[in-house]
Amino acid sequence: MFKKMHHLFIVVSLFITAFSANAQPVSFEQAWHLLQQKNNSIAAQRANVERYQQLQEASQALNYPSVSFETTYTRVDDTTEDITSSLSGLNTTVLAMFSGVSFSEQNKVNSSIKALWAIYTGGKITAAHEYAAAKSDEATANLQMETQSRYEDLSRFYYTVVLANEVLKTRRSVEQGLTKHRDFSIKLEQQGQIAKVERLQADASLAKAIVDRKKSEMDLEIATSALTEVLNQTAEVEPDSALFINDSLPPLSDFTNKTLQTYPGLSVLSAKEKQAQSAIKAEKSKYKPQVYLYGNYTLYEEDSLTSSITPDWAAGIGISVPLFDNSGRSDKVKAAYSSELQVRYLYQQAQQDLSVLVKKTYFEAQQAIEEVQGLDSSLALAEENLKLRAKAYHQGLSRSIDVVDAELYLANIRIQQQVAKFNYVIALNKLLSLSSQMSTFTHYQLAAL
Repeated sequence: MFKKMHHLFIVVSLFITAFSANAQPVSFEQAWHLLQQKNNSIAAQRANVERYQQLQEASQALNYPSVSFETTYTRVDDTTEDITSSLSGLNTTVLAMFSGVSFSEQNKVNSSIKALWAIYTGGKITAAHEYAAAKSDEATANLQMETQSRYEDLSRFYYTVVLANEVLKTRRSVEQGLTKHRDFSIKLEQQGQIAKVERLQADASLAKAIVDRKKSEMDLEIATSALTEVLNQTAEVEPDSALFINDSLPPLSDFTNKTLQTYPGLSVLSAKEKQAQSAIKAEKSKYKPQVYLYGNYTLYEEDSLTSSITPDWAAGIGISVPLFDNSGRSDKVKAAYSSELQVRYLYQQAQQDLSVLVKKTYFEAQQAIEEVQGLDSSLALAEENLKLRAKAYHQGLSRSIDVVDAELYLANIRIQQQVAKFNYVIALNKLLSLSSQMSTFTHYQLAAL
């Protein structure tokens, strides 16, 4: 008894595991969270942001002095013997001053600590700070752009699966309807109420419906596989969010203004303009003097004539004034100004392009709403027409082709309406992406018709 219960438990466990592995219901909001966690492109942009943030921190080191330890080994000429012979004629007092000093050693070892601190660079350090900050801002904006782009991609992949599922439902409904029609046609033919050609028409229409249904199943399988891969999941992802439309949208101006205020592509261009401005400052600094503090402390030096007259430490201030520069600084300043002007033109053009894109997408969403609403009456008409055609056929007052046409017309209206809803959701998500309002998508879902 125990073994049977144990085997039953194993079978049930395997069934539950297999079922959970085959289907994983996920809402669009959950899918978006998954994508942000699993997508490699977004992760790469995050790493890029961290990189430039670290480089920005590194630029702060320019405010501090540089300190180095230096050791030198030097071999000098043996002319020091001449110095020794020349000193032999000096009086004893002078000789006492150089007692213990080697004049003939040719190998010299010297160790010291050196420090250099730039206290005025004509704006070069400030320009470096601003450039690093602008590069960090650009990386952040690129991350936002990549995130928004992936949001739009997910919207297409996710709702393509939803649409494919709705189309499959419609195709199955058509197949069921035409199966009943074929079965009834067989009975009518057997009773001699219709000609053989009418029954053959029913058979052919059903066969075509079966082909369409199988194709829709394959389309759904392909779309589901693509969504699963996009979300980087091992188990098949099954969307549980439906297609929808809203009665109306906020004014176009709301989306346009929000886009021009928040679109990260404009932030990228703003960051590039700041980089160009910092480049201008850096090039202009080459015309200005450089002021620095310096110091040197000797840690070790072999006894020699040089070491006896060289102090152990030294400190001071230095000024470097550029008189002639062969790097083409004048032309580089002009080039930096040209770069700034280029970015400004690109920014203005991007604003115009964004306004046009938002307007186009907004009208596409509006058109989809009108299409869905307009098809409601056509849908009601198609349903009533099918009922009448089927009733007339049963009474021998209509042809098989009329029933088939009515069935297919109803299916086409249903699919057309679902496609219009799909177009609306895609356009809506694009508007929300452009205006950086992706988080508000749930509100539109809750307010759906």
